[in-house]
Amino acid sequence: MPEGPELHLASLFVNRMCDGVVFTGPVRKSEVSKCPDVPFTCPAYRITATSRGKEVKLTLTPMKSDEKRQKVNAGQADQPMDVVFRFGMSGYFRFTTEDELPKHAHLRFYSNEKPCRVLSFVDARRFGSWEPNGTWQPDRGPCIMFEYESFRENVLSHLPDRAFDRPICEVLLNQKYFNGIGNYLRAEILFRLNIPPFVRARTVLEGLETEYLCRDNEKPVTSEKTIQKKVKSEPADLLRLCHTVPLEVVNLGGKGYDPEKADYSDFQAWLQCYYVDGMTSVRDQNGRTMWFRGDPGPMVPKASKSKRKAKKQDDHVYTGKKKVARSRSESAIKEKVIKIETAAKKRKKDKDATQEETGRKRQKSGQEVNTPQDKKRSTARRRKGSSSEPAGPLRRSRRVTSSK
Repeated sequence: MPEGPELHLASLFVNRMCDGVVFTGPVRKSEVSKCPDVPFTCPAYRITATSRGKEVKLTLTPMKSDEKRQKVNAGQADQPMDVVFRFGMSGYFRFTTEDELPKHAHLRFYSNEKPCRVLSFVDARRFGSWEPNGTWQPDRGPCIMFEYESFRENVLSHLPDRAFDRPICEVLLNQKYFNGIGNYLRAEILFRLNIPPFVRARTVLEGLETEYLCRDNEKPVTSEKTIQKKVKSEPADLLRLCHTVPLEVVNLGGKGYDPEKADYSDFQAWLQCYYVDGMTSVRDQNGRTMWFRGDPGPMVPKASKSKRKAKKQDDHVYTGKKKVARSRSESAIKEKVIKIETAAKKRKKDKDATQEETGRKRQKSGQEVNTPQDKKRSTARRRKGSSSEPAGPLRRSRRVTSSK
């Protein structure tokens, strides 16, 4: 979702692209948009942009001719009109030719040239909005980036309000006090100060009040460069980081968050906490995801479950607890494999032994004559047969001889 830095970059983009360009005709709205029509028609006008927190204001200024002023035709504008934009989840500006008009261009400003070019407000999800003849929303606080002194005074003077009973991570999204802070900025700011996100906001901000009152007699500073120099020279606190951290994104320029580009590598390299590997996330009471590291704080929602974003590492690269856990899991797997292999070997061995025993029994039952005891018996029979007397005539002759 676009936050304060992105809307300021959008205003810089409009001023850069529309510098010297003359626009003409009516402001056209897409057929599917439910936002109001912009009742502005002019033969020649210019467009400039300014930002404040999470709002961008386009000023449409009719051009005055050097010739004798002619009577303005009915329905044509002769006075400037402010159109205030809020980007929602996916809004941004594009400046293209008419043939390259984006699909979700819901409000269009046409240039007075050939080929015609178009400044369009693009919003694919259609959560954004615009307000013709609009002003800055009165319930939004001073801009965190370019109204730093007023922003700081607004926060510290309202600390007794019930709004500051909430956790600091939820209060940072309250645009009444922190106009321009969004989901990724609150994570980065709290992470740099090592503040648990679910601590009471008043507890975090009370210590800053005395310091602010001590500087109450100083002259107010309005110059943007002077504010930045002054803030850098002071010690860091939460309110100062609400000012300096968004300016870091602005200083990234075209390399920062840009919905028009698909390459977010520079912006992702700048992030230290938001959606970074190894950080923890939990949903706050408003359903917004809060990224942090360490203890969430005593006011963390009871029903919420924290999720840790695993680090993207190679399989062979592990350090600390991950290394121990990895080695333990590997050893457990090895032990299990060894047990399975041992059991399989034992089953195979028992099976082979059973088959061998069965084969012996079969061989024994079919070849009993080959036993040593059978051999003894057969030998005894042969000896007995050889030692017995011959039968028939031989026996009778022996008898005769003995009688003589």
